[in-house]
Amino acid sequence: MKRVTIHDVAETAGVSLATVDRVLNGRPGVRKVTIEKVKQAVEALNYKPDVFAAGLAKKRVYRLHFLIPNGPNAFMEDLTREALSHAETMSGDRMHVHVEPIDAFDGHRVAGTLAILDRSQCDGVAVVAPAFPEVQAAIDRLQDRGVPVVTLVSDHPSSSRQHFVGIDNVAAGRTAGRLLGRFLPRSPAKVAIIAGSLGLRDHAERYQGCRAVIEQDYPHLELLKVREGRDDNARNADLMRKLLAEHPDLAGLYNIGAGNRGTIAALKESGRSQGIVFVGHELTPYTREALQDDVLDAVIAQDPGHEIRSAIRVLKALCDGVPIIEGQERIGIDVFLKDNLPGDLEPSDTAERPV
Repeated sequence: MKRVTIHDVAETAGVSLATVDRVLNGRPGVRKVTIEKVKQAVEALNYKPDVFAAGLAKKRVYRLHFLIPNGPNAFMEDLTREALSHAETMSGDRMHVHVEPIDAFDGHRVAGTLAILDRSQCDGVAVVAPAFPEVQAAIDRLQDRGVPVVTLVSDHPSSSRQHFVGIDNVAAGRTAGRLLGRFLPRSPAKVAIIAGSLGLRDHAERYQGCRAVIEQDYPHLELLKVREGRDDNARNADLMRKLLAEHPDLAGLYNIGAGNRGTIAALKESGRSQGIVFVGHELTPYTREALQDDVLDAVIAQDPGHEIRSAIRVLKALCDGVPIIEGQERIGIDVFLKDNLPGDLEPSDTAERPV
């Protein structure tokens, strides 16, 4: 199918290319009736601006900053790897991607990192933003300084951020609750929940979704108090050992965040992994192996490459003042069992830290 171009829009609307360009970029000097003609032509032709070509034509350089948590979190390492890969491959497209490591559990430091950014340094920011008031304020101030902000993986909807790139975390939590409810017997049972921190919005939303499904459809299941391991393998291993010691009748486990390697290790050493339904997040070499060994029963995952590419496209569209293609930027929720695993992952690419 022939691609619809700006020339087609100009011809359909009966105006010049310059007029179409002014309307698409929201510049003044165009009569309302002409603006309406252009908008009707865009809608009739289903025209989608090629923002990358537009940027090259304007010889603009896009300086994008990605603030991604460091530490023992395999998924965040995947995000960082994807962002660094794009930083290397997109320089020829006048796209400069800089990755800044942050501590997602330290709201003051994240706010401080955001506070020193302005338009002299970058054109757009994507941040995995912990849900602290000081982070919201820092996002709002950065927006006020004219730098568009996109939240990544974990949203901050009360801020003035312009877009969220990530999965529906409430739906992901509901999926976990549904899997636990369907996999466990229809008799009273205890389910343990380990989170990185409920101070992280994505973890809080997953817990909210899981709890809602369990309370509504599986009231025979008892959700134990949430334990927080800060996405750390050693802490999660210790939490898992304590849970197993305190609850010899434990039947289910939901690990909301990272630190899966520690949780898996503690379950294996206990000899009780076959009797506990375990649902976790993100596909890494370790969760893959645990699925194959029947230690993990299901993994709820998201595509880090899609999220980085989406964040770049969204930030560029915001810089150019063109529409965001919502369907293209919707991040899907994957559910993996041992029976539908994709091709092998390279442990060197996504390895978690030792317990």
